[in-house]
Amino acid sequence: MRFRKRRLAALVVLVVTACAVYIGRTARFSINQPSRSSSVDSHKGNIDDVLEKNDGIARQLPRQPLDQANYLIAKATQDIKADHNNLLTSQLTDAVLLDRIGNYEQLSPPKQNGPGENGVPVKFDLKEKDLVDSSIKEYSFNQYISDKISLDRNIPDLRDTQCKHWHYPHDLPRASVIVVFHNEGWSTLLRTVHSILNRTPALLLQEVILVDDFSDKDHLKEQLEKYISMPPLLGVVKLIRCHQREGLISARVIGAKNASGKILIWLDAHCEVGYNWLPPLLMPIAENKTRIACPIVDVIDNMDFRLYAQGDGKLARGVFDWEFYYKRVPITQEEVQRRKYQTEPYRSPVMAGGLFAMDKDYFFELGAYDPGLKIWGGENYELSFKVWMCGGQLLWVPCSRVGHVYRIHGKPPYSFPNGTLGMYQQRNFLRVAEVWMDSYKDYVYAKNPRLLKRVDYGDISAQVHFRKDQKCRNFRWFMETVAYDIVKWYPLPPINIYWGEVRPVDFSSHCLDTMGHSEGDNVGLAQCHGYGGNQLFRLTSVHDLRVNDLCVTGKNPKPLFIKCNGKNKGRISKDWHYNENTMQLYITSMKLCLDHQQKTVVMSPCDAKQPTQQWYFREVD
Repeated sequence: MRFRKRRLAALVVLVVTACAVYIGRTARFSINQPSRSSSVDSHKGNIDDVLEKNDGIARQLPRQPLDQANYLIAKATQDIKADHNNLLTSQLTDAVLLDRIGNYEQLSPPKQNGPGENGVPVKFDLKEKDLVDSSIKEYSFNQYISDKISLDRNIPDLRDTQCKHWHYPHDLPRASVIVVFHNEGWSTLLRTVHSILNRTPALLLQEVILVDDFSDKDHLKEQLEKYISMPPLLGVVKLIRCHQREGLISARVIGAKNASGKILIWLDAHCEVGYNWLPPLLMPIAENKTRIACPIVDVIDNMDFRLYAQGDGKLARGVFDWEFYYKRVPITQEEVQRRKYQTEPYRSPVMAGGLFAMDKDYFFELGAYDPGLKIWGGENYELSFKVWMCGGQLLWVPCSRVGHVYRIHGKPPYSFPNGTLGMYQQRNFLRVAEVWMDSYKDYVYAKNPRLLKRVDYGDISAQVHFRKDQKCRNFRWFMETVAYDIVKWYPLPPINIYWGEVRPVDFSSHCLDTMGHSEGDNVGLAQCHGYGGNQLFRLTSVHDLRVNDLCVTGKNPKPLFIKCNGKNKGRISKDWHYNENTMQLYITSMKLCLDHQQKTVVMSPCDAKQPTQQWYFREVD
């Protein structure tokens, strides 16, 4: 009897200790900023040591965790645990949709008052315009407004209501969240971290890894180190510093190598994760390690920081056009019919690349990113093609949503080592096309013929060998089986017969030019600038004459621009030819030749002896 009592007492102590540790781990569920004047407990350090000001903008302060009795975090965790126990008896090994609230759903956070709460826009006064303009120049979004908003603000729940009823296994793999930053604003970076800790079940979060890509801003040095060394960030948020500028691609790999979680999740440094974002993101990978899982990306407005769904708010797939611009198109009926429920994950050809999850082992089995890809650009296509063509899948997860700040005009506010962003992008695009796209790469070159002529994409032999060794499928299979809807939205471009600047022989300092015009405007002549762009014309295999997405019609005395794939495409001249001997550009059916009267471009009856009808194509480096 005495032995039984001892065993019972020991068991009670063990259970109480385990519960205390478990509930303690969930404390980082509830970082909050009740007011901008709150102080920090004395054991967390003197707030004056942490507070700094940059350009007159007060930086966010570390705040007291909310009282657990108020936020009911302990109760929420116990409820989750209780649900786990109930589901364990049913041997739950898969995601299940039930008529009761999901086992990982959090209780609603307490209402808060303050700028930007619940994702509403934050306005500024005219007297603040200079501060706003300065912050936009420095960060390419309105950092001044961001600094007014709580690091722990509440946001609207943009999920489909059905998402709240999914139940997930208790033993989902733990995740390391990797956030790469370079000269990021304080509040946007820390709001990313706070949102992760506030809205992620502690039992699923291994760590948050911040990778500093050689920043030089003061607030990202000692101030950041002190901040993450205080509870509840201490031990959860880790900081890795690069000793030279690596670029986003390499810095992500550095974060991955240092991660200890089974699942790797990459987020940009200006995000806010949504409610219960993590379990649905982990589930597809727990089922099959060869999957990439992507959250639905919502928009945090780069001026007023309101939060809203992209586009019309409906589900979309990630694709690309033939200039390698990332695009979103509506989900197809085929993908809808593949699923039983509207909130289940679905297939997408490619991802945007900033926010996604993968099994760590699988990421490195695939060779991680191509080491030849530098800085930023094209890595999303490389990984998407590699996964699909080598036996994996890429899925979008409707019940996992993450808000993201898109930079104004898409331009980072900082420089790039030994080159420009455009230079790195073009080189990366070429490497991806040459390794993975087979003959479809010709369509990329058709849209941008300068790529082959001006860009050295380096040695790709290791990537070609990997593809061959892994017996990966060809790109035609990818286009016909996975990305079957791309050509509907972005038809295959015709191959170029001639391309470059189009110069009149008798006025060779000038080139055909769009003159900044659009559909319905006249073709012009302007001083040649050598940069291509609005002066890079292409005579294609379908015998149209085009520049960018504009085609030239010669059915008027003065040739006009018509959208190549627009509603007026029936007016486009489709029998343009070039005679290398007479150097005439002409429309066969009309027997009219391109002509010019000084800077005015016209169509005239063909006359081989007329010098103003002689043109030549000069390929642009």
